[in-house]
Order: sequence, then C-alpha cells, then structure tokens
Amino acid sequence: MLRARACGLSDVGAIRSHNEDCFEIDPEHQMFVVADGMGGHSHGEIASRIAVGAIREFVAKSTDEDATLPFDMDPKLGRHSNVLRAAIRIAHDKVLKAIRQDSALHGMGTTVVGLLLDGEVAAVAHVGDSRAYRLRDGKLELLTQDHTWVNEQVVAGFLSEEQARVHPLKNVVTRALGGDAEVVVDVREVRVEPGDLFLLCSDGLTTMLNDREILERLKSSEPLEEVCGRLVRDANSRGGFDNVSVVLTRMESAVDDDSDADATHA
Repeated sequence: MLRARACGLSDVGAIRSHNEDCFEIDPEHQMFVVADGMGGHSHGEIASRIAVGAIREFVAKSTDEDATLPFDMDPKLGRHSNVLRAAIRIAHDKVLKAIRQDSALHGMGTTVVGLLLDGEVAAVAHVGDSRAYRLRDGKLELLTQDHTWVNEQVVAGFLSEEQARVHPLKNVVTRALGGDAEVVVDVREVRVEPGDLFLLCSDGLTTMLNDREILERLKSSEPLEEVCGRLVRDANSRGGFDNVSVVLTRMESAVDDDSDADATHA
C-alpha cells in the first residue's frame, strides 16, 4: 500500500505586490492542486481561490462511488479521473458565474493543475500553463503540456524550446478557467510507484528555472519542505518576476494510507 507525503509553498515573488496563486493539499482525499490566477489587482487571487475551493468541495463530495457526476463520463478514464475532470469544469463555471455577478471582475481567470490519487493510479489534469512533473529513478518527466501560444508554435515546429523560453509572448495562455464559455480539460492517468515524486507548480517556477535545474533540486536528499523552499528561493534569486507556488508529493510504502502534509503561504 502507498502513502502520499506532501508539502507546499506559495510566495509572492520579488516583483509582484500580491500573490494571485493558490494551492491545496488534501491528504484525506489524496488531492493536490495549484492554481495561478490572472486579471490584475486582486482579481486573479479571487479566480484562483474560487477554482481551488470548487475543486476541493466537489472531490470531497464525490468520493462515494454512487455519487452522480454532472458531466458525461469518459469511458477511457477511471472514475477518479472523471471526478477530477468534472471538478475542474465546475470550477470554470463558478469563475464565470462570479464574473457575471460582478462586472469589475471581467477579465479574471486562472490556470490550474491537479493530481488525484486512487491506489496505484494518479489522475493528472490541467488547464493553462501550470505544470505537473514526475521524478522517477533520477529522471524527470513533464506530465502536462502548456496551453500557450508559444508552446503551440513549438509543437508545430516554428519555434525551438530555447526560443520559446525567451519569447515575448511566452505567457499568453490559450486556455484558462474563466475564459471561453466551455473549457477543455486535459486528463491523463499514470501508474504510481514507491519513490515517485510529483511536482505541481505555477509558471512562476518554470519561467525562472529550466527542467534540468528543477531536476537537480528534486534529486536532493533533503526533506520535502527544504526542497520546496529551495525551489522558491532559487526562482526568486533569478528575478522572481511572478508569484511562485510548488506542491511536492512523494509516494511511500506504508501499512496504512494516512498522509502527512504541510502547507505554507508567503
């Protein structure tokens, strides 16, 4: 049997005046989420908090196998993957509802990436450019694909990875909660093994550190809390141009499925 040990840290960064990121660690339901709000002033913060709260609430209510999901099930996915997919779509609807009720919130939105565990299978879902990685046997794997204009150009072969990192439009997302009336949620399932380390993060980390640098820090033998802190500190030391949030989840063998978690906001 596997146990998830998790910790998280969110920091305003070196430039921004307030933090629009939000994250959630829910050991009881084996759920982990990072959301990166956008919209300026406090609007991005509102969007990310609405999204994370909606996802947490829906996942908690849907643990009962008899609970009815509000959207059609994808037969290619397990139930917990469909639950996470539905939770993110509900979060999108709640962000849209908030915008309709208050015109001052027009233009706000949020990216989101979530991980939901069920035994030895993890559901990974995302919208936008917040990312999920898995470290296994010293190798780092990106589990998500950025929903950005620049990444679309990379996939099409018009830009290299190096060009994409410095492109002036690198932060232009093509999908976000609170954007179009309908949102497409990318979901994948991955097998989980003891020793796997999952990283969820906002782009405040990945625009400051490349994958090789992230790998070096994740391979550390330090406690997860120290690794979280090091990732955030190093992102800030590179300029800290954006808020940065990280959630680390390590899979361990255990007699029971209790999870330890720690969460810190800065």
